[in-house]
Amino acid sequence: MRLSTPDETMLGLLAARPQHGYELIERFRSNAALGRVWTMSTSQVYAVLKRLESQGLIAGKEITSAEAPPRTEYRVTEAGEDRLHDWLYSKAPSSAMRRIRVEFLSRVYIARLLNMPIQEIIAQQRRACEQQRALFLEAMAHAQTEIERLALELVTGQLEAALDWLERCESELSNT
Repeated sequence: MRLSTPDETMLGLLAARPQHGYELIERFRSNAALGRVWTMSTSQVYAVLKRLESQGLIAGKEITSAEAPPRTEYRVTEAGEDRLHDWLYSKAPSSAMRRIRVEFLSRVYIARLLNMPIQEIIAQQRRACEQQRALFLEAMAHAQTEIERLALELVTGQLEAALDWLERCESELSNT
């Protein structure tokens, strides 16, 4: 399983409008935006920008201003837009709790920022959780030890809580 990275989230922010690094940092620090989802340092944001630019997913352009020092403003490329769309509407999102908290919430945030539909994002996440829950329930029926059963009960309970929460997300977000 690959580690969660903010790459696609950053592509979404840049798809909304070209921005420079400091503006992106503010999005990742603001609790009203992504501050409760990601913990990003300034150096991490700039490292991601460098990586995305080297992959041809974003392009930077130096902007000069009389009021501020020169800054590099980044915009998403066509290849970046393709990757962003694939990520937003992934057919196989992870059912791991951390990935739901970080990636699912980032997908919803970016889709809403771009005025894109979120129903399919929620539906795919629900399917991933339901499939994983079914696998754990099957394994629980064949648990060989008490600790194995307890571990499976815990992860099954987490998935059931996530499914309840996804239902609330769908209800709440479809009303706004």
